[in-house]
Amino acid sequence: MQKNINTIIFDLGGVLIDWSPEYVYLKEFRGDRDKMDWFLNTICDWDWNMNQDAGYSIEQATKDRIAMFPEHEDLIKMYYGRWEEMLGYAHEGTLDILKSLAANSNYSVYALTNWSGETWPKAIAKFPWLQLFEGILVSGDEGMRKPYAEIYELMLSRYSINPNEAVFIDDSLNNIKGCEAVGISGIHFKDSNTLAEELKSFGIKL
Repeated sequence: MQKNINTIIFDLGGVLIDWSPEYVYLKEFRGDRDKMDWFLNTICDWDWNMNQDAGYSIEQATKDRIAMFPEHEDLIKMYYGRWEEMLGYAHEGTLDILKSLAANSNYSVYALTNWSGETWPKAIAKFPWLQLFEGILVSGDEGMRKPYAEIYELMLSRYSINPNEAVFIDDSLNNIKGCEAVGISGIHFKDSNTLAEELKSFGIKL
């Protein structure tokens, strides 16, 4: 039996917002992608970034990493010192879907994002359309992050969402598995055209 979906929850980075450290570091490494990839996989790696998304202090995280790799101090400081340059554009196709859903009184739209609470105000300032959401749960403000069950459960309880009536969109398969573990239907985001079709398969009208 098809679920009656009335709540759509969006991830932000990779789904609605383009964000990439490459926008800073590819220039710093003079276009040498191999050197940039080494730095982002070894020094300022993804797990380190995710720790700040879970609420760890950016200042302390930067100090920690400089202590480990003092020869890369200047490059490490750039990660958050020039973080705003890593914010790209809005993904217009997905934004159109969001606007359509937000304008339809049959649906409620929310966002659940892994994002540092310290950098979040910069996103709010850059993307006024974030006000379309009825609520946004930011991992760094909560001290927890996807894909762990506690953040999905917090989302459900805070906004009184019935998991059987909700679908969550994320570009990370691990995060989709996380939402499905607590009873929320998931859509693994690939592109806006595919998303539109998958939403329709849930009976959602755009």
